[in-house]
Amino acid sequence: MTDFDLSDLQASVQDRSAFTSLEDYFALGEAFLVFCEETSPTRIISTSHPNYIFYQYSQHYGNRITRPLNSDLFIESSKQFQAAFGRFIDFLSILKKYKQPVEAQNYGKYLAANEINRVVYTIQQAIGSIGDSFANPNQARKRIGQLFERLVKLVIQEVGLVCEPRTIRLPIPEYPGSFMPYELDLVFSRNKAVFTAESPLIHPSEVVGSVKTTSKDRIDKIFLDKYLLTKLMGVDIPVVAIFLHDVQRAVRGTSIFAINSTFKNNHFLGYTVALNRLDGVYYVDPRPEMVVNERLREQIHDFQQFLVHDLWTFADRN
Repeated sequence: MTDFDLSDLQASVQDRSAFTSLEDYFALGEAFLVFCEETSPTRIISTSHPNYIFYQYSQHYGNRITRPLNSDLFIESSKQFQAAFGRFIDFLSILKKYKQPVEAQNYGKYLAANEINRVVYTIQQAIGSIGDSFANPNQARKRIGQLFERLVKLVIQEVGLVCEPRTIRLPIPEYPGSFMPYELDLVFSRNKAVFTAESPLIHPSEVVGSVKTTSKDRIDKIFLDKYLLTKLMGVDIPVVAIFLHDVQRAVRGTSIFAINSTFKNNHFLGYTVALNRLDGVYYVDPRPEMVVNERLREQIHDFQQFLVHDLWTFADRN
């Protein structure tokens, strides 16, 4: 038996000094899986989407229920997760060594296994599931989003790129000397000699990344980022969006274990036409409509494609 319980996992999520490395994320993900294996929370299959599951904690934790977990992505075995994380780190070292898009034929078996998405998804949803065990659901909500942003940053840094959050100063046209502070989730670049995280500007070789666990209530802000940055700086600033998923638990009839999509299809297409097209949109857990809808399929891809191919295309802009 382990010498920790769910309250220890909760404390880990709230620890502001933790999660400085990918190994820290792995340790918490593995600890959560071991906890589930040893305490056997009730495993519930979604009534509307059988590939999604929920865990229900014991009465000691108020019988609280986790967010929906995609069983096609979420690795439930701690031993399988340990092995997959090892392969993930090895593959990141390959990307760092070659610093260019990876040809599918050379690593076809690994890429076909979808392990990049599976490892990232398992880590982040373990964090989210621990957050769902708090008595107050809002207690860890912001923290969960912050940890996903940091996870993506660490992955990009692991492959050798400079990547940090930044607050810039946008000049306001027709108002000389007036600037608008603007917070950016991530700015990444291969050129280490460009600008630092403290720089108030964006260099032409840098790319802005907006990282959110879900696009719900946030998609308009990301399109606005692209519009304002390009409009106020006078150059085309590349902006990419990275999301974990777009699903939430829903009530349908007598069942409380249905799934709803939170992706706003028409809003996405409307902002694309009315404002501007984003330079890339990536999901760790894409919704099915993003694959079958031709207009969405042109713009939305999975996180694995971002890391294996598109990241290097962006990084090579200048």
